[in-house]
Amino acid sequence: MSAPARPAAPSRPGEVRLIAGRYRRRKLPVADAPGLRPTPERVRETLFNWLGQDLAGWRVLDAFAGSGALGFEAASRGATEVLLLESDAGLARTLTQARQTLGASEIRIERADAWAWMARAPGAGFDLVLLDPPFGADRFADALKLAVPLVAAQGLIYLEADRSFEADPVLETLGLEAWRHTRAGAVHAHLLRRAAADA
Repeated sequence: MSAPARPAAPSRPGEVRLIAGRYRRRKLPVADAPGLRPTPERVRETLFNWLGQDLAGWRVLDAFAGSGALGFEAASRGATEVLLLESDAGLARTLTQARQTLGASEIRIERADAWAWMARAPGAGFDLVLLDPPFGADRFADALKLAVPLVAAQGLIYLEADRSFEADPVLETLGLEAWRHTRAGAVHAHLLRRAAADA
């Protein structure tokens, strides 16, 4: 009689590496959670090339934090205040542990539903709102509508989606324009600003 099969060892969580700034090359753990899809390194690098390498004085909201890669990258590059919203208790704990490991006092983690939080917190005056909502729900337009009141007059919104929003009429409706856009595989990354910014 053969020996009973041993249970498989639990797989170790993946990691994402922070690219530049104060926490350069430090790694964030990525839990094996359904739907968790960290922003690819190439996309993060492009985004922060668009934004500039120095975010000193910026207030940043990472509304669907997940692995925290976007928010931690903003903090690494000097953002004064970075708020990460995460509804999943396990992911929120992982983010809190990462914050403690890095000593990132500029980061605040709040366990909250991003949709509800954004709906009840208008006029927050963020310089940058990072939106990477779950792709399967197809609620990109909803996320944009909730984000617009949270952004300062000269602020920016980053949207990660499964399709291009460059010509989507929702942008005109919300008074936004696609300032930058790139694609990496199935991920479309957009940096949006108010359409009146050039006026």
